[in-house]
Amino acid sequence: MTTQNQLESYAEPGPLTTGGPGTTAALAALPSTLPDLILAVQGLLIHETGAAQSTTAHLRTTHQILAHLLTADSRPLTEPRPPAHRLTGCCRHFTLITVAALRAHAIPARARCGFAKYFTPGLYGDHWVAEYWNADTSRWILTDAQLTPELRAARGITFTPDNVPREQFAVAGDAWISYRNGELDPSRCGLGGEDQSGSWWIAGNLIRDVAALAKMELLPWDVWGAMPEPDAPIDDILAEELDQLAAITADPDTAAESRTRYNDERFRVPARVHNFLRRTEEPVID
Repeated sequence: MTTQNQLESYAEPGPLTTGGPGTTAALAALPSTLPDLILAVQGLLIHETGAAQSTTAHLRTTHQILAHLLTADSRPLTEPRPPAHRLTGCCRHFTLITVAALRAHAIPARARCGFAKYFTPGLYGDHWVAEYWNADTSRWILTDAQLTPELRAARGITFTPDNVPREQFAVAGDAWISYRNGELDPSRCGLGGEDQSGSWWIAGNLIRDVAALAKMELLPWDVWGAMPEPDAPIDDILAEELDQLAAITADPDTAAESRTRYNDERFRVPARVHNFLRRTEEPVID
């Protein structure tokens, strides 16, 4: 059961979802209602394409992202930018700004790392979504601001981005449980390419999800702690720890309890992490 203290915590910004000089007011001016907020986020960001990651895709904090947007275009963030002027990022950036804006309006929200089933048939695609507390129904609801009308039409997605069905998105704990029960081939989990899927990918996303539940929403390619190397075997001790984390995080009503395990140095985000794409150690917050 989600407690009032947990809701109050998720209604406040974390280190990566807070504004800064010149961005705090702009963040608070974003809409507080989901359909309008999703449209606003879609007018600010665009998903990177191709093998090369843009420089902005490596921005970790809300302040950095919004400062970059406002430096390039000083208009209010509620005014959509043309695609060529939007910040290039990934699913995590869409999620981060959604979560940051909701928290700026004191609405409990958190990022979730896992796997989307709605992009490619048969693939549990590496993905991030936001999860917010709906006070009217007293439940956590998944949202995906990346799902523009064009993307939904291209992929045949019929649900709306402000209410992603649970059966369409597997939080990492769900995927881990299914894998451990022999119900999910781990080669289906990841990006689908060579060395881009497997049990190690599920394990890494589970640790990222635990960090996000502790309000540390890292990049999808940030690596730290107990995250396995690509295709490396997972020892029994770590697997049992991940079993416990998965059981907690798979249920949105108990997911916040994973924060009691977050202080374990194997899971806690250090001051510096390894950027797997850049092959370098970087500070989490510059």
